[in-house]
Amino acid sequence: MKHILIVACICQLTLAGSAAALPQHRGGARGSGSLVGTVIGPNDKPVPNAVVTYQTGGGETPHVVRTDAKGHFSIPKLRVDNYDVRASGNGVFSEWEKNVSIKPNQTRSVTLRMIYAKEVPKAYVATETYEPKRNP
Repeated sequence: MKHILIVACICQLTLAGSAAALPQHRGGARGSGSLVGTVIGPNDKPVPNAVVTYQTGGGETPHVVRTDAKGHFSIPKLRVDNYDVRASGNGVFSEWEKNVSIKPNQTRSVTLRMIYAKEVPKAYVATETYEPKRNP
């Protein structure tokens, strides 16, 4: 009986030490949440197979997912942080949805609306015309 009591005490001390070594969740700073949403095209219809880019608010660790046949996407198990999200497909983009806050055990929902560019950025416009040299 004495032997069983000693073994039980050792097991309790071992388990207590193991629990102390586990990371503690303080102030909700740890954990994960989810981001779900829909991508809508310039024609106001859902966009299947669109690319959804997401990254932390500081521009770190960019990742992509694709929308399903109904234009829906889901990003599970995001760590608690602020995220920037954007959709693209067939040369059309949405604006960046900035600072989407993900909290522990929360599912946030966003709608990303893709738009046509109002004008082509100067970086893509030729400033000089090209004329081939002619041989005399």
